[in-house]
Amino acid sequence: MLHGNGEDHSIFDVLIPQLSQKYTVYAIDSRDHGKSSRVKSLDYSSMMEDIAGFIQGLGIQKPVLYGFSDGGIIGLLLAIKYPTMLSKLIISGANTNPSGIKGHLLFLLRVRYFFTRNRKYKLMLTQPNITDAELNTIVTSTLVLAGSKDFLKEKHTRNIAKNIPNSRLKILNGESHTSYVIHSGKVFKIIKPFLDE
Repeated sequence: MLHGNGEDHSIFDVLIPQLSQKYTVYAIDSRDHGKSSRVKSLDYSSMMEDIAGFIQGLGIQKPVLYGFSDGGIIGLLLAIKYPTMLSKLIISGANTNPSGIKGHLLFLLRVRYFFTRNRKYKLMLTQPNITDAELNTIVTSTLVLAGSKDFLKEKHTRNIAKNIPNSRLKILNGESHTSYVIHSGKVFKIIKPFLDE
């Protein structure tokens, strides 16, 4: 399980016990987040390699990866570079480039970054840069989720699902970017049928 920008694994405090009834759960703090070590600069590629190293280091065979927001971006990058590593991929509220963020929120991010120089804001403003062609190489069975009130453009989310072979899409009516994930059990009911297949 991978959290989003500026968060840590504790956002999954409701979901972890639900999943733990059937699965072994690894809820990881990404680099520069939570209890993980601080770094001078952030990039999604390095964060993805951290997760690949974690999976390989523990010898976890064909895990399911659930990534929220930035965690979803990392999941996509992992499925692109390591096509046989995962058994399934679930992403919610992920984007493939900054233009996937709705315009007014992208503007607010730029303003916040201008005043704070926060590297986590910079990450969202400059990355990722995943192409449709790269999405087309993903062979992992993938579930793409987003809220109908997400801060990501719906057409962007639909494009992600359209370009990943063997993927399915669920736009969750009335949900925001975070409402069904952070400290929520809603996402369990959404992903359970996909996990049970």
